Amino acid sequence: MNRIAQTITKIIDFFYRPFSNWMSEQFFRYAACGGGNLVLDWVLYFFIYNFVIGHDLVYLNLQIFKLSNLQICLTPHIATLCIVFPITLLTGFWLQKYVTFSQSELNSWRQLGRYILIVALNLAINYFGLKLCVETLGWYPTPSKMAITLITVAISYIGQKYFTFRVSK
Repeated sequence: MNRIAQTITKIIDFFYRPFSNWMSEQFFRYAACGGGNLVLDWVLYFFIYNFVIGHDLVYLNLQIFKLSNLQICLTPHIATLCIVFPITLLTGFWLQKYVTFSQSELNSWRQLGRYILIVALNLAINYFGLKLCVETLGWYPTPSKMAITLITVAISYIGQKYFTFRVSK
């Protein structure tokens, strides 16, 4: 895994030179890793929404203590979010930990816990944003997801730099 991270870092750094006057190397790496993960998120969301979920409601039957069943109905855009979220959570953490913020000496489990807190905040913004945009405003799900994601990018960078992967001094 370390070799993969080093290769990704070298590729990103190769493209950094023209941007060196406008942004730090760390921010460029964050943008490249986050941008790659963002594209993965959008592609997975589009593919799963359109070809796996198929615009249908998703019904989940949960058995609680073998006594009763709880049936949950998810709208297709929220069901898709539930499928895509864990995938991009893990790929995003790995990229940020090993490529962008590799100098952080915090314990990996502590980093993961903090990363999950930041992502949970972003998930809440995504959930309520999708509810507002799709169900209240009547916008299409994929563009709504894209617009909401742009808001959460700023929150993520600040949270990751100063909280999740902060460097001890």
